Amino acid sequence: MDIYYMILYFFVYGFLGWCAEVGFAAVKEHKFVNRGFLNGPICPIYGVGVTIVIAFLTPYKDNLILLYISSVILVTLLEGVTGWAMDKIFHNKWWDYSKQPFNIGGYVCLIFSLVWGVACVAIMDLVHPLIHQALTFIPHTLGIVLMAVLGIAMFADLYVTASAIFKFNKRLASMEKIAGELHEISDQIGEDIYETVITAMEKQEVSRQKLDEAAAEWKEKTQEATSGLLEKTQETASGLFEKTQETASGLLEKTQEISDEMRSRIGDLKTRYQDLSIKTPKVSRRLVKAFPKMESRNYKVQLEELRKKVNERRRK
Repeated sequence: MDIYYMILYFFVYGFLGWCAEVGFAAVKEHKFVNRGFLNGPICPIYGVGVTIVIAFLTPYKDNLILLYISSVILVTLLEGVTGWAMDKIFHNKWWDYSKQPFNIGGYVCLIFSLVWGVACVAIMDLVHPLIHQALTFIPHTLGIVLMAVLGIAMFADLYVTASAIFKFNKRLASMEKIAGELHEISDQIGEDIYETVITAMEKQEVSRQKLDEAAAEWKEKTQEATSGLLEKTQETASGLFEKTQETASGLLEKTQEISDEMRSRIGDLKTRYQDLSIKTPKVSRRLVKAFPKMESRNYKVQLEELRKKVNERRRK
């Protein structure tokens, strides 16, 4: 097949695929949603998929059953490989068929594969002849210029989108790091409070033991020096009481200092976390809306929080 027409098919069907996705989202959500991976009006996976079907299955066009089965296999392979590759490159799962029966890794499932097969047969028999006929009216030179312009625009869009995704993942990583620090501080505060309480209890226990010993000694020597020993015991008890008070006061002051320091640190971390979750770049917000079932391999909790923030902004 002529490479010239294959490239044109890619752009035409990529655009038609984008239109189909946007139309489906409009019916489902009653609003415009750019459902493409790229910012522009094109879904490359549709362009590649239909072009491959046309290139390899045109010889079987007259055999409806073979055309259908071959279309199902080709499209399933393409969707599975694309989903797996994007997952490995960007560490995000962009669509998920895990809840559908007969799925493979959530990348493909039998129901959608069968539907794609029907769509491919319809394209081959009904849509493609009209598309090809229309493309033959475009002057060859103009077609080459269009392919060059569209190709440059698409690769520029791809670069911008890929950069935004990597920055988006860094943002999620920063959010996870902050959440980890907050958790460590929480654990540290818990340990400090525990150690403070235990220390105070030990000090009180020692004081009580010394008071008991002094009382026992006073009882043994009551007859020998009642007044003197009573005075000594009172002094000992008074000293121990004052020492216990000083220890408790010091521990309370230390706890307060730790609390103030931790409070300041926690406030700073929470502010940074909120800034990261609220001030999400436009491209990242679009991708979150375009792929409502997108799942982050490494930062699931943070992605869900970002998705909630994006949805809250949409409702306002």
